[in-house]
Amino acid sequence: MKKLIDRITAELETAFSAAGYDKKYGKVTLSNRPDLCEYQCNGAMAGAKEYHCAPIQIAGKVVEQLAGNPAFLQVDAVNPGFINLKLAPAFLREYLKEMAADERLGCEKAAQPKKIILDYGGPNVAKPLHVGHLRSAIIGESIKRLGRFMGHDMIGDIHLGDWGLQMGLIITELKKRSPELVYFDEDYTGEYPAEAPFTISELEEIYPTASARSKEDEAYKEEAMQATYLVQHGHRGYQAILQHILKVSVADLKRNYENLRVEFDLWKGESDAQPYIPDMIQRMKDEGFAYMSDGALVVDIREETDTKEMPPCMLLKSDGASLYTTTDLATIVERMKLFAPDEIIYVVDKRQEMHFVQVFRCAKKTGLVGADTRLRFLGFGTMNGRDGKPFKTREGGIMRLQHLIEDINEEMYTKIAENPAIPKEEARETAKTVGLSAIKYGDLSNQAAKDYVFDMERFTSFEGDTGPYILYTIVRIKSILNKYVEQGGNLADVTPGEPFSDSEKALMLEAVRFNEVMENAFEEIAPHKICAYIYDLANDFNKFYHETKILSEEEQTKKSGWIALLLLCKQILETCIGILGFEAPDRM
Repeated sequence: MKKLIDRITAELETAFSAAGYDKKYGKVTLSNRPDLCEYQCNGAMAGAKEYHCAPIQIAGKVVEQLAGNPAFLQVDAVNPGFINLKLAPAFLREYLKEMAADERLGCEKAAQPKKIILDYGGPNVAKPLHVGHLRSAIIGESIKRLGRFMGHDMIGDIHLGDWGLQMGLIITELKKRSPELVYFDEDYTGEYPAEAPFTISELEEIYPTASARSKEDEAYKEEAMQATYLVQHGHRGYQAILQHILKVSVADLKRNYENLRVEFDLWKGESDAQPYIPDMIQRMKDEGFAYMSDGALVVDIREETDTKEMPPCMLLKSDGASLYTTTDLATIVERMKLFAPDEIIYVVDKRQEMHFVQVFRCAKKTGLVGADTRLRFLGFGTMNGRDGKPFKTREGGIMRLQHLIEDINEEMYTKIAENPAIPKEEARETAKTVGLSAIKYGDLSNQAAKDYVFDMERFTSFEGDTGPYILYTIVRIKSILNKYVEQGGNLADVTPGEPFSDSEKALMLEAVRFNEVMENAFEEIAPHKICAYIYDLANDFNKFYHETKILSEEEQTKKSGWIALLLLCKQILETCIGILGFEAPDRM
């Protein structure tokens, strides 16, 4: 279904051509003066230089061509050359009817779908999720859902940190505590136990203990580094422990991500990329890309357009060890081999931008990806506390994600429990639903690259630009629709009508922007634009609601049109929050 603004633009293009001007000047935009008009065209001013006449003259001739056009209620040429447009109620009604009849609400799927891998996890195994993992998960999940809605093949990969010294530290500490375990018997040749020798809570205690000890005990650190080497080079017992670590950690991670309604298609880690490293390194050497510099193996990635120093991309350290760069490049090799994606998007802390500039340039230069494969870095800012510093617990430590969710849910429960009509058990479940909206909307309503302050009091408010406000609006619409049905109305029989008030027309004009907003949000990978849209839509609905006696209206045609408009707004809002990763309860 063609976007409304494109239909209006087509009318202006025809008018420009009929008036003797190039149709390229007929582009229409939303009005920046909604007090004067709904849409505007500034093409007359752009064309004045080409046609050697005043912009107002061009605008006047174009307006003459639009006289009697059924799409417009009013068309004016305004100095110095603006063309102001107001839509005809009947034209707007027909567009809304088309939207309502379309299961996708007028939003077309991509004509040329892409296969896109989305890297948006990155937690380390054996460690609990903390608030630092929140943004990647929330932003990445919304982009994945938006891409799928737009018709693309989106593949979400958690890309676990399951390789490196942390594995050696865990193995070393476990060996100190339980040397009798069969994994440490070099003569053992049988099958290893199916059950892990630790729980997730024990594992989460083992790692920080080992990490702290390694910083004070050099011999202990050497032992951990040796264990790391052995597990990475196929030691049977250590490999078995690694599999236990992964199994226990992934099960816990899945539970935590489920609480956020975040899902991954792939649960791959850095370890999965390791088999690809030797051949990748050898090929880069053979083809003359990789060379030795101060004992390290590097690839020069400088470009003529660089205005500042660009260090080479390091593949191997002087001791032959690989780095994050090596693993990320090998992961690209694996992804291209297994999936051949058109695009890979990395949702990562913006402070890692230089790392990914190096990785992307190296991948392109060495032919790991073709010229037509797009590599994109979406760097996000920091979630800060009210003091403007990275969010911490009251004691100053890093807050576990689980505890943040619990605190938000408790805050929401306190507010929802004030409604005596909602039983306690229902209030608890509703609090989880609304709490998730507070967390996700609070994050996503900010442009990803910007830092933001996590303000629990503001984010859990039922007023203002918040998730609970959006859900409260949806619940209000649901209540009106349910009452309409209770009065004997049939939602299947309603159809949008022409607007009878300014607030009704404003709501209609906001609703018809849905497909335009979805397309733009995906093109710019900008979930915050969806948040801004549904906030405006919710505001326009609530203004209309407060000015209109919907259910007590006696004229059935008018009432039916209003109910149809509410039904469409509900569908739009629910579609949008589904893409953002949360849902609305039936009551609050």
